[in-house]
Amino acid sequence: MIAVGLYALAALAGLAGAILGLAGMLGRVWSLRVDAVVPLGGLELTMDPLAGLFIAVAGAATVATSLTAAGGGDETRRGAGTYLLFVAAMGVVPLAANAITFLIAWELMSLASWALVLDRRDDDARHAAWVYAVMTHAGLACLIAGMLLLATHTGSVRFEDWRAAAPALQPAVRAGAALLLGLGFASKAGVIPLHVWLPLAHPAAPSHVSALMSGVMVKLGVLGLVRVGVDWLGPAPVAWGTLILLAGALSALAGILHALVETDLKRLLAFSTIENVGIVLIGLGAAMLFRHAQLETLARLALVAALYHVLNHAMFKTLLFLAAGVVVHGVGTHDLEAMGGLIKRMPWTAAAFLLGALAIAGLPPLNGFVSEWLTFQALLQNVALEAPALNLVFALAAAALALTAGLGAACFTKAFGIAFLALPRSEAAAHAHEASGVVRTVLLALAGLCVLLGIGPTVVVPALGRVAGPLVGADASGGWGGALTLTVGSFAGLSTIAIAAALLVGLAVPGAALAWTGIARRRYDATWGCGRLRQTARMEYTATAFADPFTRVFNFFYRPRTRLDRDVHPQSRLFVRRIAYTSPTRSIFDEWLYRPALDSLRVTIERVQRLQSGRASTYLVYIFAALLALLVLR
Repeated sequence: MIAVGLYALAALAGLAGAILGLAGMLGRVWSLRVDAVVPLGGLELTMDPLAGLFIAVAGAATVATSLTAAGGGDETRRGAGTYLLFVAAMGVVPLAANAITFLIAWELMSLASWALVLDRRDDDARHAAWVYAVMTHAGLACLIAGMLLLATHTGSVRFEDWRAAAPALQPAVRAGAALLLGLGFASKAGVIPLHVWLPLAHPAAPSHVSALMSGVMVKLGVLGLVRVGVDWLGPAPVAWGTLILLAGALSALAGILHALVETDLKRLLAFSTIENVGIVLIGLGAAMLFRHAQLETLARLALVAALYHVLNHAMFKTLLFLAAGVVVHGVGTHDLEAMGGLIKRMPWTAAAFLLGALAIAGLPPLNGFVSEWLTFQALLQNVALEAPALNLVFALAAAALALTAGLGAACFTKAFGIAFLALPRSEAAAHAHEASGVVRTVLLALAGLCVLLGIGPTVVVPALGRVAGPLVGADASGGWGGALTLTVGSFAGLSTIAIAAALLVGLAVPGAALAWTGIARRRYDATWGCGRLRQTARMEYTATAFADPFTRVFNFFYRPRTRLDRDVHPQSRLFVRRIAYTSPTRSIFDEWLYRPALDSLRVTIERVQRLQSGRASTYLVYIFAALLALLVLR
């Protein structure tokens, strides 16, 4: 009961945060400073429209995950106190107005999420927690170094003072601070190649924690990149925007390619988070480049697209992770190959997962379509730039985004089809059970938000325009169309309500015609078995088989190691008793970056260990050499 009370408290805190965040987006800004709580600057919080957006997103996701945890089984109720600390720290990060407050809240958020990843305490969870701890603290070290650099050259730890002093900073100082802060925030956002912790930590954590980490925590890394790129350090040079744009394109494409071949449902969703962070960074990079070219209206459009996708991804990824948690609880495994046929046993969860899959695949009229459409519109305006090299960068980003969208549709066709359709491929899947009433209500509410965000861009986009406008020096009150049609300047328009109506009519008219003619009357008969007497689960597509054509097409990226094992009869090879086919893929980032780096570090450590001889005379020589060096260098 204590755990349920803590989750209820977290839900109330999330609701309050969502209300405060919406008020901040609408212009209700405020500041709070308490000197006695935190040294070196005190506790300082400031609400501005950008912070309000991220607080509102965090609050809405927290309400959903907290209610799901409270209404779930006993396994969701462990670590409720740590979860509450995690939620509180994430609420402080967007509001922090000085470096000390920010770093304390950031570290509390990281430590709390690390403890929640370690919740299961098995070997996989320990490995995931170890990798996460290394990556998050490497990122923290970069953040501390970058903030110390800015504090030294501006004489202040307050972010407001950094904004005022940024134009007068030396280019080398600005570039160094941007690089350090960018690396720190990018590691938390899961930007490739700093993503290695994310597909390990998300599956290891409980599903409601995974939903909050993916839906909110990684977005705080994106918030940091927005602050660095368009807020704290002023207008970014071309190189910064180009780097962000290309990093976003790489993350989007590589993330969805990894998700496409994944057979672990939660790892698939984790890699999809990397993809969607990449889409956000494409919009952010475009905004930075447009702002540098003094095209403020286009910069606002690109930043609105990025912020809209932040909001959309938080909703549909929270929905998908919570639905995946119901599936994992009902089946007892993350493995897609052990699922199948769940739509008959979990109809509510299947419907919610399907809608989330359609949204994340960017299909109209749902919310993922709107933000990706806006991102495309921003990229297609590269003709306003007079630099051919930048036009090429925009073209590459647009091509990567288009390919990512297509592969995303294939990925979530696989995720839904393999998990929920056809026949059960395991005994657990055959006896799976539906979620509780509270969890079903949460899933339906999130699905409803995905629909509302999809058909209501004429309300959402102007609100985000008021957030993005001041950041890029554009008019925050520019027109975005009428009540039904969203317009982007004079070059594009979109009415998701009209699209939704057309889809409904297109589905309803054939259905009504079939019902009127009597053709649609249900007739029961045996499934056609292609000449076999009975269909079995062995005749279905598996997740591996579905992804195999993509593995072949993108062989240069996956570099699979195909292995075929046959168990034949000892008297004749013509009688095959069993065939086992495996085609595991390899990560080029692990093999080309992290493994060589770790091998070099291991060799260096082994060489340094030789200095520890264990003899006192040798240590005295070291001391004498150090003193002599100090005297010479003095």
